[in-house]
Amino acid sequence: MKRTRYDGFHIALHWLIAALIVAAFGLALYIDTLPLSPLKFRLYSYHKWMGISVLILVAVRVIWRHTKGVPAPLPNQPRWQVVVANATHHSLYLLMFVLPLVGWAMSSAKGIPVVLFGVLPLPNWVPVDHDLGEILETAHKTLAWILAALVAMHAAAAIKHHVIDKDDTLRRMLPGKS
Repeated sequence: MKRTRYDGFHIALHWLIAALIVAAFGLALYIDTLPLSPLKFRLYSYHKWMGISVLILVAVRVIWRHTKGVPAPLPNQPRWQVVVANATHHSLYLLMFVLPLVGWAMSSAKGIPVVLFGVLPLPNWVPVDHDLGEILETAHKTLAWILAALVAMHAAAAIKHHVIDKDDTLRRMLPGKS
């Protein structure tokens, strides 16, 4: 029998990654309102931890997805919705990889170390270069807004399927039994 729901590990990863993305985005917006201070630096560290955690968890999720597979699209979905959903999912995965990498590169270029959870220093992987750091900062912010828009679109589509179409799209990714 074909699976109709995502498995528990995939569901847990989905919601954990979603929570980290929302928290990192909200924290970044808050950080931008703060004056330069020890609190601002501490919150930047937390933001970086969240970003690197997303990077690691998305790698695990992609491996899990390719190892275990995912349920097929629900039957009777219009072809255009399946195409848009696939494009959105691929874009989300791409951004969940690229955005933390660009942030890490930005920190490297600015000469600011990324120390995961305050104990594991990550290597700088681009040379210190102020101009490059500024370019990467702009790219990081732009990609973050694109990710936020895609996440909002993804959530709106899931809610539309649940409330208007009354299908199992959202239920397939909710914890518990269907």
